[in-house]
Amino acid sequence: MTGKQPFETVVTEHGATVLRVCRAVLGPADADDAWSETFLAAMRAYPDLPEGANVEAWLVTIAHRKAIDVTRAAARRAIPVGQTPDEMAAPDADSPGHGLDSELAEAVARLPAKQKQAVAYHYLAGLPYADIAAIVGGTTDAARRAAADGIAALRCAYPGRHWNENERRGL
Repeated sequence: MTGKQPFETVVTEHGATVLRVCRAVLGPADADDAWSETFLAAMRAYPDLPEGANVEAWLVTIAHRKAIDVTRAAARRAIPVGQTPDEMAAPDADSPGHGLDSELAEAVARLPAKQKQAVAYHYLAGLPYADIAAIVGGTTDAARRAAADGIAALRCAYPGRHWNENERRGL
């Protein structure tokens, strides 16, 4: 018997973090599918995960890859709409577990991809910059710079928020 936690415990412990990351990177429309795909892939690979591995970083890495898959798939297909964007209602940002209010979610969505990922992975998932660099590619300094630039842009776009390192996991 191994010393690893049961997979159900992993989902319970890290599910909310992975969902917040998926929502920050993809938006609310595709986040649930990416979350599900992340945990399906993780469930298959979990038996081979070495004991002592950083499970949260591993899950965020999988979520990152699933987000790329979702983005690529969306770019390949046409999406018919019944309403024009100015007629659509905004998603309910106050729904339980959403993690970001609508104004902040919109500001995060407007960030360039690397900044959005660095902000989501560091501030929502709590990953160190070295892990972020391993996930998105590049150096630790580049990940730190992308997160700093992303937070600076959010400070300009969303000035009413207090921004500091101690507010991790809640943006």
